[in-house]
Amino acid sequence: MAQAATLDTQQLQRVLDYLKTRRHYQRNRVMLLLTHWSMLRVGEVAALRYCDVLDSNGQILSETVLAATQTKGEKSRRIWFNERMRAELAAYVAAHKPKHKAQKLFYTQRSEGFTANTLTHIINSFYQKAGIANASSHSGRRSGLTALADKGVSVRVLMAIAGHSQLATTQRYIDLRPSVVKAAVELV
Repeated sequence: MAQAATLDTQQLQRVLDYLKTRRHYQRNRVMLLLTHWSMLRVGEVAALRYCDVLDSNGQILSETVLAATQTKGEKSRRIWFNERMRAELAAYVAAHKPKHKAQKLFYTQRSEGFTANTLTHIINSFYQKAGIANASSHSGRRSGLTALADKGVSVRVLMAIAGHSQLATTQRYIDLRPSVVKAAVELV
């Protein structure tokens, strides 16, 4: 099976523009951006609760630890929210106040929230309907990690962000772009 496509900023913007035309724009935007900007797996996005993103004063956290039950491989992992992601989360939380902080962050027609499988299909459809070829629910993680690698972030840091324990796993996420190779050769 081919790897999920990595998106550049224009392609991501095309998907976000498509989402503007649909119901639940804010919710869908935040879910998608969590995969791109925080490099969360879709299952982790589906498992997020308000208490995972809010401190005791109701402010958005800059980092949090997801429980083993919320992650792949049954191992807890630290995740980070950059400034842009915190602003998106703050706007979402302000518009969708929780009844209790342990409830799922993203609402559905059902009260128990999304399953990882359902959210995978939903995100895949966003890419398809926006006309992004070969993109899937894993494209956000690959795009985010590739963008960071292009900016010179060390693979050890990328491993921590992705929650990988093996270097080889992280390396498979990073697309090698010709422009980056050309720029590297020019450094000699």
